[in-house]
Amino acid sequence: MIIRGDKINLRTLKSSDAQSIFENAKDKEISQYTNVPHPYTLKDAKEFIKKTQKDNRLKKAYYFGIEDKKTKQIIGMIDFVKYDKINKNAEVGYWLGKKYWSKGYMKEALGLLLKFGFNKLKLHRIYATIIEPNIKSKQRLKKAGFKYEGKQREHIYRENKFMNYLIFGLLKDEYKKRN
Repeated sequence: MIIRGDKINLRTLKSSDAQSIFENAKDKEISQYTNVPHPYTLKDAKEFIKKTQKDNRLKKAYYFGIEDKKTKQIIGMIDFVKYDKINKNAEVGYWLGKKYWSKGYMKEALGLLLKFGFNKLKLHRIYATIIEPNIKSKQRLKKAGFKYEGKQREHIYRENKFMNYLIFGLLKDEYKKRN
């Protein structure tokens, strides 16, 4: 599946994407606020691709590589990691290779995924959980129209300490008003 954008495409992963995923995900700063392990290996990337292909096929989740249209390389990931067809909601997760930060790629990727979620999957609510204090992600979600919904205190253990999850949500009606 391909969702076409201006600077990027969102597309399902192929085995040949392992090297570019590895190159962009291996940075420790990527793992700091995501579920990407550190250190990240080429083997991790290959196993991740297999998992995404299986989950996409079973419609348990929707994983998309963020493909730079110029290079055709995967520069990050965006996905509905928790897709609940019955309750019409999904959790969005994402990461972007460090050298692509602050260039508008994630803004476009999130916009494309929201459109897919609300229009194609007929979702009612899309939400995100971010690790506090992920300021860039918090700003990105707010700019996309997400509302802060609450905090799961000391929900995740990272770097020898417990950290909070912040929860943000966007309803279909809120999305439609903005678009």
